[in-house]
Amino acid sequence: MTNSALSRFNPVQPGAQGMKAVATGLLIVMAAVFAVTRAFEHGYPALAYVKAFAEAAMVGGLADWFAVTALFRHPLGLPIPHTAIIPRNKDRIGEALANFIRENFLIPAVVARRMRKLDVAGAAGRFLQTPAGEGTRIRAGASRLIADIFESLDDERLGGIVKSAISTRLRNAEVSPLIGHALASAINEDRHVPMLEAAIRWTARALDANEQLIRDMVKKKANWVLKLAGLDAKLADAIIDGLRKLTAEMSTDPAHPVRVKIEEALAQLANDLQTRPETREKVEAIKEQLLDNSSVSLWLDTLWQKGREAIIKAARNPDAVLAGKVGEVLKSMGSTLEKDARIRAAINQFARRAIVGMAASYGGSIVKLVSETIRGWDARTVTARLESAVGRDLQYIRINGTIVGGLVGLVLFILDRL
Repeated sequence: MTNSALSRFNPVQPGAQGMKAVATGLLIVMAAVFAVTRAFEHGYPALAYVKAFAEAAMVGGLADWFAVTALFRHPLGLPIPHTAIIPRNKDRIGEALANFIRENFLIPAVVARRMRKLDVAGAAGRFLQTPAGEGTRIRAGASRLIADIFESLDDERLGGIVKSAISTRLRNAEVSPLIGHALASAINEDRHVPMLEAAIRWTARALDANEQLIRDMVKKKANWVLKLAGLDAKLADAIIDGLRKLTAEMSTDPAHPVRVKIEEALAQLANDLQTRPETREKVEAIKEQLLDNSSVSLWLDTLWQKGREAIIKAARNPDAVLAGKVGEVLKSMGSTLEKDARIRAAINQFARRAIVGMAASYGGSIVKLVSETIRGWDARTVTARLESAVGRDLQYIRINGTIVGGLVGLVLFILDRL
């Protein structure tokens, strides 16, 4: 971080300079009170108590002034040992801060323990369900950051990385068991029925659209005897009528034998995809052929470009995205994330593993970045910013030291008189 960047980070608390003037003024007042009471205490013995308070207050105020000043600079410009602590130990403070971050935030076990307490999916669900107008500043800030990041990154290089990552993940993943498990789950929950019925309806429409083609095929295959007797047309009518009847019966009868056979075949396929080595090898070979196809590579490029453009467009106008049909879908997703315990647990587990993996892989780099960044800061600028950030509290230390010192001195004076 450069000095200009550091200067933009200016957490000055209001009234810090004012509190410094109050603390210094209180010390001057105590000195004046001490001088006046010392001059008149012979004529007014009771002023001895005020003098004792003012004297001790000066000592306490000066001691705390010295302590506070010694943190950031040499008091009165004198090179007193163990003063100007922060400028002299800036690099060591940076190392200590980096070690603190590593030991408390970036150790995988610590990250995993902290992540177990976070409900990432629930927070995302609540965020997606937030109506327009609520949480607008947070949404706008997050959206602007996302859009700036995606626009600033090298499009060609990032696209290549994304495409390579997707391709590598697909090549390393054995998709056959996943497909088999998904198919078996769909069959067990009857989610395959709408697709099967849609296929039957499509077959019926295809039969109607290709009736003449079927008649021509029957006429071409029929021998001269059937043609001479005029039976080829009747045979074609019988085939077409039989197929129509079959599709109609399959569509209306869930227990139709052909339909049952198709469901048995799907169940067997789901089992083979998960357990049969020959089937799994065939699926993996088809997968490799698809990934090596130039059309698939072009499709991945197009997918990345459209995804990137959609993300930037959505990030630039988050309220528009959360309106209309897309907004309804996102809100529905948010409701599912918040209410479905199984999905929420799976997403939280994925987020936990991803962040723990990042901590394990990049924790050392982050710590090194913090340490080297602080080491590169200008000592005077860092000192000024830190003093401004905690200046109000430091001046309260001086004020408290003055008052407490005076009270302690007064108590000791009274005990000595007694």
